[in-house]
Amino acid sequence: MRSLIAAAGALWIAVIMWDAFEAIVLPRRVTRRLRPARLFYRVTWRVWSAVPRRMRPGGRRETFLSFYGPLSLLVLLAAWAASLVIAFAMVQAGIGTRLNVAGNGAFLDHLYLSGETFFTLGLGDVTPTSRAGRAVMVIEAGVGFGFLALVIGYLPVLYQAFSRRELNITLLDARAGSPPNAEELLRGFGADQEELAVLLADWERWGAEVLESHLSYPVLSYYRSQHDNQSWLAALTTVLDASVLVMVSIEGACGRQASLTFAMARHAVVDLAQVLGRPPVGSVPDRLPSSELARLRTGLAAAGVVLPEGPGAEDKLAELRRMYEPYVAALAQHLLMPLPAWRASAELHENWRTSAWGRPRGGAPSRSVDRHDD
Repeated sequence: MRSLIAAAGALWIAVIMWDAFEAIVLPRRVTRRLRPARLFYRVTWRVWSAVPRRMRPGGRRETFLSFYGPLSLLVLLAAWAASLVIAFAMVQAGIGTRLNVAGNGAFLDHLYLSGETFFTLGLGDVTPTSRAGRAVMVIEAGVGFGFLALVIGYLPVLYQAFSRRELNITLLDARAGSPPNAEELLRGFGADQEELAVLLADWERWGAEVLESHLSYPVLSYYRSQHDNQSWLAALTTVLDASVLVMVSIEGACGRQASLTFAMARHAVVDLAQVLGRPPVGSVPDRLPSSELARLRTGLAAAGVVLPEGPGAEDKLAELRRMYEPYVAALAQHLLMPLPAWRASAELHENWRTSAWGRPRGGAPSRSVDRHDD
């Protein structure tokens, strides 16, 4: 029986250490499904998201959801540490390590020794008397020291990736509104194709950074943006929408850059949906029905962007949309992040125009969008 306990403890140590290695150190996607970290996030997110699914959209709902990402990370690290402490205690008890306490030590004494060793406290009030027990204690001290060092180095890297992601999302506010939309983004550039190509090139690089960072650290997908009406998924979807419109309407260098940006952004949403275990949604509400497409065409034409008409152009637009909309819809349903509209609302909000003290002097909290079709 003791041998089984020691073997189970050693196996659990190997599983936890390998899981932490894959989550923190390994810079690539892990396709294996049986992982403690993956099971942890599936269970905890299902429980945590059950509450906001019954709440009305708004600030309280977003605030509640924003706690999950950082809190889940801390709980996961604590669960790893607790698992290793218990597993090493099982190994010590399984090999029959005697301690310098009354009765040679119960399991609680082994558990105390394991926690003291793992966190390298060095109190010395409970120590093993056998050579095997001392060897296991030294191994655990090394594992605990390395684990704490990984955690200390892991958190800054994670938040640096989060800051880089949010930088472009914040810059999108003045260009495409909050929440962003493709119509407002393209209206701001009009017929200036060179400047639009530069913007799309920047967002191609941003899409690559999001793909790389979120594949290495999937927990970043659950981190919410600073403002309630913004999200990384909405920004990525807006870039996809704008790239599709440019690909359909503009040829040349700008159209080529739009296709590159579209390919990178589409790659990001597909791979992230796979990492989070969200298959594409078969039937989703049409984000751009025929009536909205006609109004979008009219609004863009007034800004110098002419969308071609006819079955060929509409079929191409529909084909490109089918390449990414089922995936962004699946991510939106899972992460509770609303998808942006194609067109700006009657009152286009921009976060830089607002403040906690109401209407600022010399400005307004929102601006009306000129509607040529109304």
